[in-house]
Amino acid sequence: MIKLGLEFFVANGPAGVADLGDRRIFLDLKLHDIPNTVAGAVASVLRLRPAVLTLHACGGAAMIAAARRAADASPKPPLLLAVTVLTSLDAEALHETGVAGGPRQQVLRLARLALKAGADGLVCSAHEVAMLRDAFGAAPVLVVPGIRPAGSAAGDQARVMTPAEAVAAGADWLVVGRPITGAADPGAAAAAILAEMRKTPLPLREGLGEGLATS
Repeated sequence: MIKLGLEFFVANGPAGVADLGDRRIFLDLKLHDIPNTVAGAVASVLRLRPAVLTLHACGGAAMIAAARRAADASPKPPLLLAVTVLTSLDAEALHETGVAGGPRQQVLRLARLALKAGADGLVCSAHEVAMLRDAFGAAPVLVVPGIRPAGSAAGDQARVMTPAEAVAAGADWLVVGRPITGAADPGAAAAAILAEMRKTPLPLREGLGEGLATS
């Protein structure tokens, strides 16, 4: 699966997504606005047939529910994933925004809200995966960015884990960007990450397929 994020979408627009044809697309737009606006955005993006679409859980229950209703108008709705706490944020950064209690408490709070409102799954750091599995079981799809192979630079990511650690914690999909796109040989870098993931195999969910998305 290919993850297309904000940079790609701003530069290329819907036409850029359509140009990719029948590839499975993870459209990582992290929608966050009033419910009516987000519902309209979801309705507009359905023609691009993304397999996955993201929105911010902190937009609230009404916004997520509106997105769910809009997505369900499609014969094949995308998976709606709610972003909990960005992997670039640590406890200090969250505190600066007025959120007390640290990332784990905030992730759990937003996860409960999002899943109850109709999200299919969550985007979280690998550090919260085991906690979310304990709280919600196997049902939610858990997608984990902030993946850094051993020896890789963390960059602007604050809560990171290696591919093997994230899979062992219970992640369904790993999102890997710069360790692949910035490598001298991106194909070899992706293959090495997949090989590491397979050292700790987990049963694949029906319809999800391979557990790696690259952006």
